[in-house]
Amino acid sequence: MAVDATCPVCRTAEIVCGKWTLLLVRELADGHSRFCELERSLAGISPRTLSLRLRALEEQAIVERHTFPEVPPRVEYALTEKGRALLPIIDDMRTYGESWLRGQETAVEDQPSAGTIALAAA
Repeated sequence: MAVDATCPVCRTAEIVCGKWTLLLVRELADGHSRFCELERSLAGISPRTLSLRLRALEEQAIVERHTFPEVPPRVEYALTEKGRALLPIIDDMRTYGESWLRGQETAVEDQPSAGTIALAAA
């Protein structure tokens, strides 16, 4: 099933449904963070995956990378205006989870991915 490139919901889902994307945005909501801080706060993410996700979010202008001319070099990541525009989605997801999913906690690995859900619905 092809994604409708004209559908704003489909296009937004392509961005936010990437594994770790919304959690990275959530972690950067309060300001800027260094790579090691993000790695510590996102238990289970590998350094390679974190690097790839940050790079992809930079390419989509959701995250910006700031390099400071220090020894050793310091790099910090922050949300762009486009990235901060995703925060209401995360707030709505938090509200939904608190209202409708309380007591239904299961391992993330046990849940079907968004792609699986989309295919099952097709």
